[in-house]
Amino acid sequence: MGDSAHAGRSVLGRALAVLESFSDENPELTLGEIAAATGLASATAHRLVAELVEWGALERPARGRYRIGIRLWELGALAPVPRTLRDSALPVMQDLAAVTGHVVHLVVLDGHEALFVERLAGHSHVHVRSRVGGRLPLHASGPGKIMLAHARAEFVDEVVARGLPRLAAGTITDPRRLRQALAEVRSTGYCLSRNEMTDGASSVAAPITGPSGDVVASIAVVVPSSTENLQRLVPAVRIGAGTVTRALRPRSPLGERNR
Repeated sequence: MGDSAHAGRSVLGRALAVLESFSDENPELTLGEIAAATGLASATAHRLVAELVEWGALERPARGRYRIGIRLWELGALAPVPRTLRDSALPVMQDLAAVTGHVVHLVVLDGHEALFVERLAGHSHVHVRSRVGGRLPLHASGPGKIMLAHARAEFVDEVVARGLPRLAAGTITDPRRLRQALAEVRSTGYCLSRNEMTDGASSVAAPITGPSGDVVASIAVVVPSSTENLQRLVPAVRIGAGTVTRALRPRSPLGERNR
């Protein structure tokens, strides 16, 4: 069969398929694994991988193995929205990490998932499954539910239709309960999450609003689930989110001299 199933795919499409074969679960792949994941013939996969390595999109950490190269990270860092958001949020995240001693996340919506734009480690020891550039389901985390709560109703329907898998003891898997939780997030302006993404980890998250008034991101502090009073972190997280929101607003021309 080889490439027959992908005969209509352009060279660019096949190259993108090679890159998309890498994931959190499979950060390194052999040529055979890439060919199997993409459905490309071995010769085609070999040629594309060689070209991607030469360009810097892939690199060889060991003989016969490949991973995403730093050239893609360099290009991704040029994306204007995440860069502006990150630059505005980073000082606030640093303050939150210093004051609370816990992990701080900055998350945006990407497709039907939440994407980690930035992550700062704290002093507390809590297992958190997160990395910059990593993804998490919207229904199974505080920052994810912030984004979902402020999305279109049709989008929420799409997420529910795709399934609500259980990832930890506290994951909400019932559509009715999820919609109730989202309504509460919209009402209170924050989200408390316990053992939803990872057993032993809880979070307090709040929305960040862009210049148009839409929620563009979520900021969250992750704490051990043994923390009894999550509510005490709410003011700091909401103030942090509000500070980033203000930083994203266009600068006022007030003070400029009239010409």
